[in-house]
Amino acid sequence: MDAAAIRDELPDCEVTVVEPPGGTPVDPRGAAEAAVADPNGPRLRDRVGPDDDVAIVVTDVTRATPDDVLLDVLFDELRDGGVDREQVSIVLGLGLHRPMTDAEIADALGDHADLAANHDAEATVTVGTVDGCPVELNPTVADADTVVSTGMVEPHQYAGFSGGAKTVVIGAGGEPLIRYTHGPEMLAREGVRLGRVEGNPFRETVDRAGDVADLDFCCNVTHGSSGVLGASAGDHRAVVRDLAATAREALSVPATEKYDAVVAVVPSPKDANLYQATRAATYVVLGDRNPLREARRTSNATGERTDPGAGGRVVLPAALPEGAGEGTGERRFYRRLAEATDAESLSREMRTGYEPGAQRAFVVARVLRDHDVVVAGSESPDVVEDCLMTATDSVGEAVDPGSDVLVVPDALNTLLVGEE
Repeated sequence: MDAAAIRDELPDCEVTVVEPPGGTPVDPRGAAEAAVADPNGPRLRDRVGPDDDVAIVVTDVTRATPDDVLLDVLFDELRDGGVDREQVSIVLGLGLHRPMTDAEIADALGDHADLAANHDAEATVTVGTVDGCPVELNPTVADADTVVSTGMVEPHQYAGFSGGAKTVVIGAGGEPLIRYTHGPEMLAREGVRLGRVEGNPFRETVDRAGDVADLDFCCNVTHGSSGVLGASAGDHRAVVRDLAATAREALSVPATEKYDAVVAVVPSPKDANLYQATRAATYVVLGDRNPLREARRTSNATGERTDPGAGGRVVLPAALPEGAGEGTGERRFYRRLAEATDAESLSREMRTGYEPGAQRAFVVARVLRDHDVVVAGSESPDVVEDCLMTATDSVGEAVDPGSDVLVVPDALNTLLVGEE
């Protein structure tokens, strides 16, 4: 849904549309070829031997990564290093998301689809520890002589930016590290927030786990609304630093005013289910600068509580053809919200711990304590209502007449920041 259509639905409101600079799009193949030819550290062809078995971990359907293009470039480099195609296995880094279908794999990986297999987080082997937490990997990855990954460095609620080692140790990892990194203790630590890499304990833990996993080489890209903005390759920490800087410059926009509502548009493929779509709400409210009018807090005999209706609301135009989502994490997210009576008690209960995947319910509850979240135009209104949120047929129905409204046309690729 574009900004013009949203304006049309809000004729009685004062509407402000905010868009980041966006950066200059690049050709993904040319950028990846240049990055692989001049990586951070040695070239991939110099890191492999002709007898090596190679595992490449790629992103899943929840990421808009041009994996087919990146694989073309990586296979060319591996061939130059003496590695034949038959020595390479591809693992789809699902984490706790649902398996990809054959059609989705073919669409994502093109000519390389026949080498790919979905990761199963319940069938892993332990390769070491981080902070006493087991680092588990897909057996194909654990047994490989050389481990390579693709990735999308984009804003991430906990890691600051995704990509790097996260594709391997979370995407092709087991539940222990997911539980540890996504648990309430980690998410409450200083520095764990959207858009921050340096001094972020979540990011640092994932990076150390990447070392334990012997991740040899990354090829990642970053993107904005206009397309791919850059590529970087080589050592995983440097790759994330490179592309996070590119993304931050392209995606940051000052947010200095307060609004009655924010219409946060969810780009594909994140609009497929509620688990992914709610990222837009948490990115808006729990980022560097919350642009919504604050909720009124009152007290009763049991302590402080919030009246969400007294604060600004987030409106998410999202189709949700998959409902809440079909993976293990998505089902746990839905169950936690659907079984809750209110956001405040759910947030309090989940501070004591929760199963991996349910962390999205935890951060959504943090938003719902202060703000209403409305999902407009979805195919799954019952699922939305089950999860302590409101479903409407249109954006116009979700916003009160006379409201001051901020429209963010691509909420997952926009960083709302304070003035420097």
